[in-house]
Amino acid sequence: MRIARFSIDGNVAFGAVEGDSSTATDELVLDIIKGIPYADFELSGVKVPLSKVRLLPPVLGNKIVAFGRNYADHAKELGNEVPETPFAFLKPTTSMIGSGDPIVYPGFTQELHHEAELAVVIGRMCREVPRERVKDVIYGYTCANDITARDVQRREKQWARAKGFDGACPIGPWVETELDPSDLAIQCTVNGEQRQLGSTSQMIHSIEDLIVNVTEAMTLLPGDVILTGTPAGVGPLNVGDEVAVTIQGIGTLTNKVIKRG
Repeated sequence: MRIARFSIDGNVAFGAVEGDSSTATDELVLDIIKGIPYADFELSGVKVPLSKVRLLPPVLGNKIVAFGRNYADHAKELGNEVPETPFAFLKPTTSMIGSGDPIVYPGFTQELHHEAELAVVIGRMCREVPRERVKDVIYGYTCANDITARDVQRREKQWARAKGFDGACPIGPWVETELDPSDLAIQCTVNGEQRQLGSTSQMIHSIEDLIVNVTEAMTLLPGDVILTGTPAGVGPLNVGDEVAVTIQGIGTLTNKVIKRG
């Protein structure tokens, strides 16, 4: 099931996406969900066209835990060593924007990069999750773009500003709850030109590895997001560019880069 979060007429709701996502957006509809979708929920039967709503980040998480250098070719393209163990950092939830929202080019960088990633959404509170129970704590999967101020990342060494600024985590368009994430194609295009093309099968550390690693240290809550790393091909974004992340079996996350007003 595909679960979206959206606003319409000043109201925010969750809805189940109905229709073939390979067709035009105006042919998809949302069946509004009663309550929050991390537990048992009912569909209301009240339906609205997807084309009439504004898509929001599909989760209301407390934190975003991201993993860097989890694809060997990406680590090498930036001159980094491949880490022996998962390499985690945090992005604030204020960095999240939805599909269709603008990425505002920050004034403190001159080198903004895209990084297409599979995002894992947590469905229940969990800590010290054993490998065999990882699937039990996952709610679903969505697309993400780990937008990075690359010059700031190099200069400051730690990544809080480089990857944590407002708009640095586009995510969406919805959460797919029924998906095998082991071998999904990940593509990033800028203005229709392919920049990144990889597969989740190329991850150095599996989703199980990542969740075991992070829950050794901290409790995850429903709606928390795990970013699993990006394949090779990261590159610059400029004002006016439209960047799209497409992941097989999920859909496409699209955002346009604009100048700060």
